[in-house]
Amino acid sequence: MKRYANLKHLEYVRSLPCILCGNDYGVEAHHLLKPWRGSRGMSLKAGDDNVVPLCHNHHRKLHETGSEYKFFLNETGDENHGRFRARLLWLNSPYYKRTPR
Repeated sequence: MKRYANLKHLEYVRSLPCILCGNDYGVEAHHLLKPWRGSRGMSLKAGDDNVVPLCHNHHRKLHETGSEYKFFLNETGDENHGRFRARLLWLNSPYYKRTPR
């Protein structure tokens, strides 16, 4: 499966507050290590539909933790919090391409 890219969605995500602390300064789009859709491989990051807004401090802490599931479990009590939020953000993004039925 080809990696999905959508620069406008990334800009949108970076304009949102951090999903953990609400800080809206210096927000970065974190590409999930365990995407809700698709997959990651060696040296491949998740598609742009698998991102969440994190402040610089939480983004750094996530990567220092080494385990995305462990990080979200420690921060929110739900190891799938990042996956859930990324999916909601994507499905509600003004740049999500809905297919006509």
